[in-house]
Amino acid sequence: MTLADKAYQAAGIGILTPIKGLPGNHPLRGHPLNPSQQAYNLLHTCLRGLGERAMAMLKTRWRALQRVTLSPSRIGAITQAALVLTQQEHQGRY
Repeated sequence: MTLADKAYQAAGIGILTPIKGLPGNHPLRGHPLNPSQQAYNLLHTCLRGLGERAMAMLKTRWRALQRVTLSPSRIGAITQAALVLTQQEHQGRY
């Protein structure tokens, strides 16, 4: 499962996106999302925010992660190493 933003709405199986409200020109506009849909969107946003903040912190701390030109199989190991080093540096605060 992967959390994504609204731009990936029809990306396929395993891509979780927020639930879109009705567009402004829709005949039923003014009907907000129901409470369970709002709760889903809130949880989705909170979880994605954690990941985005973590990646932003890693990218600002480790210049090697700012412009990645490696193969996808290698960047995972480099990111894991950067995360471990960052955790050591901050003594587990993050």
